[in-house]
Amino acid sequence: MSFILIRGIEMIHEMLLAPKPFEMMKSGQKSIELRLYDEKRKRLAIGDHIRFYCTENRAQTLLMEVLVIHVFDNFTQLYKELDLLSCGYTKSNVGTVKPEDMEVYYSLEQLETYGAVGIEVRVVDV
Repeated sequence: MSFILIRGIEMIHEMLLAPKPFEMMKSGQKSIELRLYDEKRKRLAIGDHIRFYCTENRAQTLLMEVLVIHVFDNFTQLYKELDLLSCGYTKSNVGTVKPEDMEVYYSLEQLETYGAVGIEVRVVDV
């Protein structure tokens, strides 16, 4: 699910988020969302808003403002450059994470076709 609603000049994008990263975003523990840099994400701009819907309860939403868009050729580069603690990893697992972990979410074809993006956000409304 990724729609774009236009309200004046402000863009509001909609994305789904699993419960654990949803709660981490809500608490401020996670401030960078990792995604493929596909056509939907290429529409993002600094200052846009993203409404995240919790996958288990879509009545739960978070409105976030896009602060920085970190674009990389692939997740290997992204994992080397970004602060993985800000990406939702914890001190207990950050030492064992690897770019191949993204294969759980994306096919090998998608990973080879698109780059990677880290969308740095801040909470606007819960």
